Amino acid sequence: MHLKCRVRRKDGKEHRTWSIVESRRVGGRVVHQHVLYLGEVSDRQRASWEKAVSVVDENNGVARQMELLPEDREISESEVDAVRVRLSAMSLERPRQWGACWLADMLWRQLHLDGFFGDKLGNSREGTDWEKVLRVLVIYRLLSPGSEWRLHRQWFGTTALPDLLGVDERVAQPATLYRCLDLLLACKEALFSHLRERWRDLFAARYEILLYDLTSTYFECDVPEDENDPRRFGYSRDRRSDCVQVVVALVVTPEGLPLAYEMLPGNTADKTTLLSMLELVQKRHGQAHRIWVMDRGVPTEAALEQMRAGIPPVHYLVGTPKGRLNRMEAALSERPWVEVRGELRVKCVPEDGEVYVFTESPARVNKERSMRKRALKKYWKRLGELSRLKAPGRDELLLKLGKAAGEAGAAARLIDTVVSPEGVLTYRLNREKVRIVRRREGRYLLRTNLTDYEPDALWKYYMQLVFVEEAFRTLKGDLAIRPVYHQKSDRIESHLFVAFLAYCLSITLRQQLRGLAGGIMPRAVFEKLATVQMLDVRVPTTDGRELLLIRRTEPASDVTLVLQRLRLELPVQPPPRIRTPVPPNPAL
Repeated sequence: MHLKCRVRRKDGKEHRTWSIVESRRVGGRVVHQHVLYLGEVSDRQRASWEKAVSVVDENNGVARQMELLPEDREISESEVDAVRVRLSAMSLERPRQWGACWLADMLWRQLHLDGFFGDKLGNSREGTDWEKVLRVLVIYRLLSPGSEWRLHRQWFGTTALPDLLGVDERVAQPATLYRCLDLLLACKEALFSHLRERWRDLFAARYEILLYDLTSTYFECDVPEDENDPRRFGYSRDRRSDCVQVVVALVVTPEGLPLAYEMLPGNTADKTTLLSMLELVQKRHGQAHRIWVMDRGVPTEAALEQMRAGIPPVHYLVGTPKGRLNRMEAALSERPWVEVRGELRVKCVPEDGEVYVFTESPARVNKERSMRKRALKKYWKRLGELSRLKAPGRDELLLKLGKAAGEAGAAARLIDTVVSPEGVLTYRLNREKVRIVRRREGRYLLRTNLTDYEPDALWKYYMQLVFVEEAFRTLKGDLAIRPVYHQKSDRIESHLFVAFLAYCLSITLRQQLRGLAGGIMPRAVFEKLATVQMLDVRVPTTDGRELLLIRRTEPASDVTLVLQRLRLELPVQPPPRIRTPVPPNPAL
C-alpha cells in the first residue's frame, strides 16, 4: 500500500487530496485499488506537506488546529501549532466491519428503540447500559446470527460497534448477554404498543386488515422432564416430527409489519390459538373494525361462530378445507362464472350469514399446474429407477419408496404403487385423481362474513397471506432463529424476542426499499454495506507521540448507488487524535 496524490485546480488555487491505494495485478497490468481516503494535503512553503485538521490531544482532551509536516521539514517560528510526522512509518491497524453495523444502528434509532429500551431497562449497579447490550444482540442477530458465545469470542471484535455505540468488550461478555435476556420479557407488551405507533408515523400503517398464521421451530435435544417446559412434540412445519418444538404465532399487517407474536407449547394445535390471540389484540389495540385473514387450518367452526356473534362482530376471511369444497360442488356448479377483472373470475354462494367465494385465477392455475407436473415427473422417474433395482430386499425397497414419496409431496398420491412380497415394484398413474386435481388447481374456496365486499377485494386480501409466510422465511432464513442454544423456557422466549426485534429492523428497511429502490432485498443491502470497513491509521511523530486517525474506507460505486437510492449520507469522519503511545506490557 502507498500514498497517492490527486491534484485539482480551482479558482486559481491548487488542491491536493491524498488517498491510500493498494497495487494489484489484474490481467497482466498493475492497477491501483482505492482503500482509504485521507483528504486534502496542500503544498505550502516550497515542498512541505501540511494539513490543517482538528486534532484531539489525549493527554489533556483539548482540540486544536495543527499542521502536519514531514520529518525532514523544520518547524518555523510562525508554525507554532505544527507537528512533524514520519509518513514512512505509517501503519494501518484493526480493520473492522462498519457499514452494515452503521445501517442497523440507524434503523434501531429510527424506530426510537434506543429511547424506549433506555427507559425500560436502565443501567445496572455496575453501570452497564442494558439498552446498548440489547442493541448489540439484535444487530448481531440481524447481520450474522449465531450463539451468544460466538458473539463474545469472535464477532464483536471484528465490528465497529464499540466505535458506534461508545462501548467496550464488556457488553459482549456471556454473563452480561444472558443477564440482558432475562430482562426483556417484561417489556413485551409495551413494545407492541410502541411499534404500532412507530409503524403509523413512519409508513402511515393501517390496521384494518391483520394476517394471522403460525409456524414452529424445533430443538435437537431430549424431551424436557419439566412438564411446564414449552418444548413438546407436535405437528412440525419443518418436517422434523422426531424433535421437540415450540410454536410461534405471528400477527402482521399486509405490508409485513409485525404487531404481535406469542410463543406457545410445541403440542399446541393451530385451531386452539385463534380466540386467545383475538382477545390479546383487542386488549392491546381496542375493538376497532378489523378483518382477520387466516389459512384454512387456523379457525374452527366454534371460533367462527363466536366471531360472528361478537358485539361488534369480528370480521374474517379464511380458506376452507377441501372437504367443504366437495360438499358445495353441486351449489357451485349451478352458478355462472363472473369476470371481476382480467385475471380473475368468481362464483359467490351466500349461506347462513356468510358468503363462499369460489375463485379461479389463470395465473395461479398455470403456476400450480407446472409445480405439480414438475414434482410428478421427478417422482415417476424415481419410481422407474427403483423398479429396475437388482434383487432389492422388500424392506429396503419400501424405505426408498417412502423417501421418494415424501420428497414428491402431494404428487405422490396421484400414482398407485404396489410392492409384492418378492420385492417387485409396480406403479401406475391414477387418472381419476389427476382429473380431480386438475379441476381444482388455481381455484380457492374462501369463506367470509364480509357480505358487502367485492370478490376481487376479498381475493386480494387472501393473497396477502404470503407476507406472513415471508416473515416466517425471514425469521428462519436470514435471521436464523434456529438452532436455539438456550435450555430455560424464559430465555428461549427471549431468544425469540431478539429475533422479533431483528425482524422489525429488517422489515423497516424493506419498507424503505419498496418506495426508493424496488427489487432490492434488505439482505443484499447489508451485504453491500458490509464492504465498508473502519481501520486505525497510525502516523508516528518525531517527538515520540503518534497521530491516530480512525477512518472508514470509501464505499465502492455500487455501494454509493445504494446509498443514493436510499437517500442516506455517511457521517463525517471522526477527528484525528494525537497521543503518547502506550508501550506493550512484557508480562502479557
